[in-house]
Amino acid sequence: MNNTITEMKTTLEGINSRITEAEEWKSDLEDRMVEFTATEQNKEKRVKRNEDSLRDRWDNIKHNNILIIGVAEAEEREKGPKKIFEGIIVKNVPKMGKEVATQVQEAQRAPYRINTRRNTPRHIVIKLAKIKDKEKLLKAAREK
Repeated sequence: MNNTITEMKTTLEGINSRITEAEEWKSDLEDRMVEFTATEQNKEKRVKRNEDSLRDRWDNIKHNNILIIGVAEAEEREKGPKKIFEGIIVKNVPKMGKEVATQVQEAQRAPYRINTRRNTPRHIVIKLAKIKDKEKLLKAAREK
């Protein structure tokens, strides 16, 4: 009987030690999981910051040019690229409509050559007199 009791005690001690080891292992895994989630959040923040930085740099590289995509040539022939741009600005950013419309320096179609095989509308490139006007427009467009 004493032998049986000692065997049971050693078995229980072994089981208890396994339980404590499992609990330690579980707490270590939870700690690592917290570290991984923190690093993932940091990565997401860095990616977002890098995308914003890239967008800002790209806007500065383009300087004071704005690209209007997908305007039909029939509409462009009727109004002209400057009037189309002014209409878009007045419709989307009413506070800046009059201010920016007077600052348009140049408006032209892009690309310069027409591909007869593709029946797609060409884009309009608007060149503003000041980079700050473009930055205001882009900021207002992003907020909207």
